[in-house]
Amino acid sequence: MSLPLQKLDAILARHAMITDRLSSGPDSDTFVTLSRELAELDPVVEALHAYRAAAAELAGLDAMLADAATDREMRALAEEERREVEERVERLAHQVRLMLLPRDAADERAAILEVRGGTGGDEAALFAGDLFRMYQRYAELHRWKVEVLSASEGTMGGYKEIIAEIHGQGVFAKLKFESGVHRVQRVPDTEASGRIHTSAATVAVLPIAEEVDVHIDDKDLQIDTMRAQGAGGQHVNKTESAIRITHLPTGIVVMMQEERSQHRNKAKAMELLRTRIFDQERQKRDSERSADRRSQVGSGDRSERIRTYNFPQGRVTDHRINLTLYKLPQVMDGTALDEVVDALTTEHQAALLAAQDG
Repeated sequence: MSLPLQKLDAILARHAMITDRLSSGPDSDTFVTLSRELAELDPVVEALHAYRAAAAELAGLDAMLADAATDREMRALAEEERREVEERVERLAHQVRLMLLPRDAADERAAILEVRGGTGGDEAALFAGDLFRMYQRYAELHRWKVEVLSASEGTMGGYKEIIAEIHGQGVFAKLKFESGVHRVQRVPDTEASGRIHTSAATVAVLPIAEEVDVHIDDKDLQIDTMRAQGAGGQHVNKTESAIRITHLPTGIVVMMQEERSQHRNKAKAMELLRTRIFDQERQKRDSERSADRRSQVGSGDRSERIRTYNFPQGRVTDHRINLTLYKLPQVMDGTALDEVVDALTTEHQAALLAAQDG
């Protein structure tokens, strides 16, 4: 497994230069920028040093085995040790190659999670509620913070639509492959004959955009205020605190009414609008790039059926990577979701490595 030596030398040189600059006491802005870059390079340099140390050890063992003066006992020990060191060199080389893969700049961002009931009426809304609780529990396990931005409840429970913000380390990296159509097969509580029903919910995970990512011109916005409404359409407050913003160039409409303050609702609506515009631009770029993509993992196609949850058989199947786990309760309570997420991430990395080699 060959490594791009010139690229590795450039990384080491850049790391040394940044370390030198930081020790010379730069201004505060430069210090922050360089410190961030150094934090990104540190694990790569550490892995690279470990790889080179192991490669040097392997070269030393090869030299010993090639030397006719090495006695039989030493040769046997060296051959045994060589197998272990060669495995370590391969493992470390693979680790370095993964670290050198192009990173999604949005991976470390917080995310907007949108879950909507699809085909299947009340059962779809109930399933959307189950999926949202799965992500809530998963977020708790990762010590992320979940804040519901808006929710429209189903008539029998669950949600017709629920939108939430999730903040924490590496949120988008973990959740970005969840976008798509999730299908459920189960016997609804309302079904007396025990017949299995199939329904679906759609999930969208969008990296939260910052103001610097998207420029929004005030003249491109149509802002309407109204009184917030509760279930059944009744007004839940007497002031016009609910906000609906239409972005005229894209036609994207967002509405926010969860907060009692119009100012807070407008701020949340603007964040959601920025995120949706940013996501639309990312989707366009990804679809242009994915014409010749080998793997569907990470294609971000929201209409693609990505996973089936079969309750009678207790199984979850991710159709993109043909992964089936007979751990449905553990996936639904968030504890086994990492098994699916990690498998999707590994497959995505493998596709990127194959594309580089190809």
